[in-house]
Amino acid sequence: MCAGSGWKPVPGVPDGGVTRCDCQLRARGGAMIAAARIPKRYEHCELSNFTTDFPGADPSIALAQISASRFVQEFDPRDGAGLLLVGGIGTGKTHLAVGILKELIAARGSACLFCDYRELLKQIQNSYNDSVQATELQVLRPVFEADVLLLDELGAVKPSEWVWDTVSLILNTRYNDNRTTIITTNFADEPAASVTRSSSSSPARTAAREETLGDRIGERMRSRLQEMCRVVRMDGPDFRQKFKSASFG
Repeated sequence: MCAGSGWKPVPGVPDGGVTRCDCQLRARGGAMIAAARIPKRYEHCELSNFTTDFPGADPSIALAQISASRFVQEFDPRDGAGLLLVGGIGTGKTHLAVGILKELIAARGSACLFCDYRELLKQIQNSYNDSVQATELQVLRPVFEADVLLLDELGAVKPSEWVWDTVSLILNTRYNDNRTTIITTNFADEPAASVTRSSSSSPARTAAREETLGDRIGERMRSRLQEMCRVVRMDGPDFRQKFKSASFG
C-alpha cells in the first residue's frame, strides 16, 4: 500500500494527504513486544485465549479475566493505578498479566516490561561484581522507567534486609513517578506474622502458619501495594499439575 515508503494516501483528502501505513504500525508493535522481554514460555499468552488455557476453572478465574479486560479498557497512564494478582501456583496469574501487557502495547502503544522477581534480584546482585559490565543503575533504569512494569512472582526470594530495601526502592520509585505496576504473587495478601502474632497464639499454630506477602516483602511495602494496586484474587487448583496428571491417566 505504501510501496515501502511507510506512508499511504488518505482517500478523499486533497493535495495528496498521507498517514502512517499499517506495515509501520505492525513493525512498531513487534519492536515493542520484543522490548517488553516477555519470556518464550509466555509468548502465546493473550487475554483472548485465557479461558481456553484454563477451562472449567474456579469462578474467581473468570472474574479475574473480566477485571483484566476492564483494566485495559480503562487504562490511564496518568493515574498510575496497577493490579496485584494473588493466587496459588498454576492459576493463570502470569498468563493474565502478560495478556494485559500485550493489549496495552497494541491498543495504547505503552512501553511495557516483564521482570521475573528472582531474576531481577540476581541481576542486581551480579552488578556488584567488578567483572560484570552492567551497573546497578543500568539494571534498574528500565525497571524504573517502563510505562507498565510486570513484576512476576513477587516474594519468591527468601526475605532479607537487602531484599526488602531493593523491593522498597523499586516500588517507591514507581509509586512516586506515578507509573503503573502489575504484580503477581503466590503468597496471600495478608499481614506479616509480627502483626498477627498474639499472646493467645499457640506455638503449634504459629509453626503451622503459611508465610504471607507481608512476611516476604515486609509489612510496610505490602501496605504501599494497597495504594498502588487493586487486588485481584485467583483461586483454584494448579492447572499445570492437573493437566500433567491427566496426560498420565
